[in-house]
Amino acid sequence: MSSESDFIVPDWPAPARVTALSTVRTGGVSTAPWDSLNLGGHVADDPGSVERNRRRLAERVGIPLSGFRFLNQIHGTRIVEFPSERVIDADGCATSRPGVPCLIMAADCLPVLFCNRVGTRVAAAHAGWRGLCGGVLERAVAKFEHPGDVMAWLGPAIGPNQFEVGAEVRDAFVKQTPEADSAFLPSSNPGHFLADLYDLARQRLASAGVTDVYGGHWCTFSDSDRFFSYRRDGVTGRMASLIFIE
Repeated sequence: MSSESDFIVPDWPAPARVTALSTVRTGGVSTAPWDSLNLGGHVADDPGSVERNRRRLAERVGIPLSGFRFLNQIHGTRIVEFPSERVIDADGCATSRPGVPCLIMAADCLPVLFCNRVGTRVAAAHAGWRGLCGGVLERAVAKFEHPGDVMAWLGPAIGPNQFEVGAEVRDAFVKQTPEADSAFLPSSNPGHFLADLYDLARQRLASAGVTDVYGGHWCTFSDSDRFFSYRRDGVTGRMASLIFIE
């Protein structure tokens, strides 16, 4: 079994009936370069190792692995309603059904978990820069009846000192919302910028009516002992962030 140090439990005032966590890279059985708690089945890791790692996660949260659904994430904005009986191309999920995990995977992109204040509805979204710019967080918030009653937790993602992007990425955000300019600083590479995914996410959530936001202080790229990072390593594993109603 994995230890508590192999998970991040959000520090937020979610209702007691709501359970949420993010995995880190330790505590599993995969070998390098997927070492060790790789939960992604699409990264060329041994399928048997991925299955064992997923079972460890299922045991940790007390839900049978058969109750999990793993999205085929495509850096889009689609949010689906769970439970679903098939693999779905989407970058987020929502449910009001107890015992049904909403789970997304990431290794630099931003995982965002949501719940309402009474603990009757939860959601999870995968926000790379494309999805974030396209409105994936707004679509997740739209799955709730009252945005003002929603709280969000920003999980481990690449930090603002490491996420270098081209001018076209900055322009895409600023064209939609001029205030997004504050989330981009010029990098030492001419024509490029350092982007703050956490700041961009907070801006988007606020515009959608969600201001009760927590987390958002990790850097997957900088902390190789604890996190997978696609930008740092290329071939690597995936971490999961999940939330469910007990």
